[in-house]
Amino acid sequence: MSTKSLDRIETLARSLEVSNVIRLKDAADLLGVSEMTVRRDVAACENTFTYLGGYITLKSPMAGGLGYILDRERSEHTDLKRMACQIAARHIKPGDTLFLDCGTTIPYLANALPENKDITAVCYSINVAEILCKKRGLRVIMLGGMYHASSASFADSNSVNAILDLNINTAFMSAGGVNTTRGVSCSNPHEVDIKKAVLRTAANKILVVDSTKFNVIKPMLFAKLDQFDMICSDDQCDTALASQIACPLISA
Repeated sequence: MSTKSLDRIETLARSLEVSNVIRLKDAADLLGVSEMTVRRDVAACENTFTYLGGYITLKSPMAGGLGYILDRERSEHTDLKRMACQIAARHIKPGDTLFLDCGTTIPYLANALPENKDITAVCYSINVAEILCKKRGLRVIMLGGMYHASSASFADSNSVNAILDLNINTAFMSAGGVNTTRGVSCSNPHEVDIKKAVLRTAANKILVVDSTKFNVIKPMLFAKLDQFDMICSDDQCDTALASQIACPLISA
């Protein structure tokens, strides 16, 4: 197998670690090759990938992968999530200490982090940590605490105290809902104290959400929009939203 084929296979596997499933057409676009080439690569790695009905998945899911509740959301709006994270990644600088929130969007940002740039990444969810730990030259700090299967994350009072001792340059925050009047919300109570602690201590706060999260309210409010320095989203955002939001909305 050629070096180019091996590189494509590694890239495809990394993408599937984030999204769990990818359409053949999207895989071809990601790799910059034809759909036939992708199918040949997948067929050559039949012990790694499964191809069925136009979709590619990993044959053997990672520990912490298919077994938890996030799976029902991992394959939704993947293109929009990836785009939002690619925009957010522009704001990463060499030497930064970053915080990466939990959820199904932030893993795309973890995948986009550059290697060997003296970056330290702080996280508290398994699906983010297992991507970060494969990055060369990246320091990873995993917050401890009680495990919560609903977001595959660890969180308790000790996690909050650990955050308060860290000097975070930029925090990349996720959310389940963004409402111009009520604010920013999530579904899980155990995430709230972590998110609030990060917003109190980080020098720069960036909200990373795809356009489907706007005009949505989840049960747990954790921030007002003016607490963020900017919002990074995809190009499907309603342009009228920009005038209603208290911080810059970057979507292109």
